[in-house]
Amino acid sequence: MAQPARMDDTGAQPADEVMLCRALLSLRTQEEAQRFLADLCTPGERRSFAERIRVAALLDEGALSYREINAQTGVSTATIARVARFLRDEPHQGYRLVLDRMNG
Repeated sequence: MAQPARMDDTGAQPADEVMLCRALLSLRTQEEAQRFLADLCTPGERRSFAERIRVAALLDEGALSYREINAQTGVSTATIARVARFLRDEPHQGYRLVLDRMNG
């Protein structure tokens, strides 16, 4: 009997995540990224991703409290806290990488 494919901590097969990363890296313009995201994600997923990067940018500026960010964006304080934790504490530092490149 064949062994099931190994899953990573997200439940995805590692090869699938590699393929997704390669697909993202193949995009060359903002328009291409928008087209791919429109096909890949639901409108709600795209909205959530956009909200998270906006929250990360606001947190990075450091001028607003969680409540002020919530009032300005409508994003829950739980999501704001999660983004803050990933921006500040988690080892991946993906938000940091993207924010630095967008601002650099």
